[in-house]
Amino acid sequence: MKSDSTFLHEYFMRQAINEAQAAFDKNEVPIGAVVVFNNRIIARAHNLVETLNDPTAHAEMQAITSATNAVGGKYLNDCTLYVTIEPCPMCAAACFWAQIKTLVYGAGDEKRGFTSISGKLLHPQTQTVKGILENEAAALMIEFFKQKRKGY
Repeated sequence: MKSDSTFLHEYFMRQAINEAQAAFDKNEVPIGAVVVFNNRIIARAHNLVETLNDPTAHAEMQAITSATNAVGGKYLNDCTLYVTIEPCPMCAAACFWAQIKTLVYGAGDEKRGFTSISGKLLHPQTQTVKGILENEAAALMIEFFKQKRKGY
């Protein structure tokens, strides 16, 4: 039987997956993120690297910026960041500086995920939960890059 926290994690991860689908639909790498405070979404975002022509416009960076604006400060130490794919080192470092309380991600990223560099990129008090709706999160990435290889 699933715990209440598992149901909550799945609910919010589905919202992040919806954001990833929005990125997919814009021909962006399909990664989505939401920031949650007191069981309420305060920020939603997806990759906008191509749209903004900005290599830092990752879903997590967009979500952190939006969330800090929502809370009126630079720290998100009472917030949870849900992201469909394991954050890259840049985004993990941004989570460190924002002092994200909890990071929840769907699928790992062996090539570009922060744990491939160091698991110590997050703030020491940040809790990490991984593997939430992993298959669904990974499916969009797999389909996106399959289409890229076929030249769609």
